[in-house]
Amino acid sequence: MLKNLWVFRHLSHVPVHRIHRVRVGDVVRTLSTGNPHQARFPSKSNNEEEPKSPRPRSLPPLMDFPELVWPTVFKSIRNWILVNFIIRPYIDQEFSMPDFVAGAKQALQSVSTKLSDGDTVDVTDCLSTECAEEIKKSLRSMSVAQRNEIKVIKEDVYFSFPYQVGIIFDDESGDSAAQKRWVEITMIFHALRGLRDMQERGESPPLNLGVMPEYREKISICNYRFIKEFTKGHESDWTINIVNHFKPNDQLDE
Repeated sequence: MLKNLWVFRHLSHVPVHRIHRVRVGDVVRTLSTGNPHQARFPSKSNNEEEPKSPRPRSLPPLMDFPELVWPTVFKSIRNWILVNFIIRPYIDQEFSMPDFVAGAKQALQSVSTKLSDGDTVDVTDCLSTECAEEIKKSLRSMSVAQRNEIKVIKEDVYFSFPYQVGIIFDDESGDSAAQKRWVEITMIFHALRGLRDMQERGESPPLNLGVMPEYREKISICNYRFIKEFTKGHESDWTINIVNHFKPNDQLDE
């Protein structure tokens, strides 16, 4: 039986930070008439606009996973505690979060480039089986233009952080020496297409780029979840079991 320390694996327990837009429906007023059992409803005036249907997403989701955008104070403190008081002393003494983030950026570039090219063969080496199968189905329904939006180079990432760190134990063996254990880290990347070229020209994006239309359409957010087994004698490489890319601009239109 798997026990998850400090983290819930079920998606229903994962806080989701999204941008919601609420459409207020038309308010219908009842006008009294001579007959108390009859009601008259005013017709819509010519100035009233019909509700607009949401625009199709420019980048459909790759996987069915909550779209995570920002860190939380509670999770950031908890992540620090897990890394410094459990992972480094008892699981991996050489673990370094800065080094992990640098490697995660490289994995983001490698995986997103292959998916953008439609390569679902070589990319399976770093994805879990379930993740690879779901992504293959999503790619089949995407256009070439949509696939091009998936590609992210690491120099275009202007903000990245570990959203959630989790440690998973398997107690079925009953032997603490052979106890199976995994570390799982969910990373979030904010990328601006063309940022590397801007920096090479000596330009810097504005701090409020998220509200400027000329930049907002170039922003993409990527959620990648990495997992590695640390069972004694059976350590594995880091693999990815969640991959999702989305655009905040699509969320605003929903």
